[in-house]
Amino acid sequence: MRIRLKLRRGAFFLIAFLFALVALLPLGLALRWLQLDERGLAAREAEGSVWLGGLREARFGDVALGDLSARLRALPLLVGRARIDLERTGGADGFGGGVTLSRHGFGVDDVTAGLAIGPLLAPLPVATLDLDDVTAHFADGQCAGAEGMVKASLAGEAPGPMLPRSLTGEARCDGGALLLPLVAPSGMERLDLRLFEDGRYRIELNVRAADETMRQRLAASGFTPAGAGYVLKMEGKF
Repeated sequence: MRIRLKLRRGAFFLIAFLFALVALLPLGLALRWLQLDERGLAAREAEGSVWLGGLREARFGDVALGDLSARLRALPLLVGRARIDLERTGGADGFGGGVTLSRHGFGVDDVTAGLAIGPLLAPLPVATLDLDDVTAHFADGQCAGAEGMVKASLAGEAPGPMLPRSLTGEARCDGGALLLPLVAPSGMERLDLRLFEDGRYRIELNVRAADETMRQRLAASGFTPAGAGYVLKMEGKF
């Protein structure tokens, strides 16, 4: 009986030690283990534990996210996934959603946010991307599922003609890429933004020409004839 009690006591202390070790795991160490920096998520400073921490001056690629609270969800770990929920409250734009990693994939879940992307897609004057409950996952380098509404707000003038103030569309997968097919309210302009797992992007801006003057302006701005309109294609990497 004495030996059995000692074994139980030793098991208790071992379990308590492992629990404390996990409970106090620093957020910064967990992010490095998960290699989120290789996926584009970085911050000037990570503080607190993995269960209740914060990121200061967080960024996703070249897009500033500000200061975010961060916590690891426990239940997805049971099925081989790691999901870190991120949230920003206060200020002009909130941010909420999760970043999920698995052995073969990476993605974002339930993201609602306004992203100020500035000159990231220059020369196109896309000022912000507003995401409404957007989920997108890549598996083995291919887009495996996507949903949610996206709105692009424009500032200034695009090359050649004046574009509408905004374009909207629903995220989906297309040919292995995450596709954001954004259309103006008039239907005259369409912006297809394809995002690839390795950070590359491909843009096609299609504009219908209403008259000869607009056709000349489009041609002078680098657009080429395509079907009933003109198209401008761009490629790059975040």
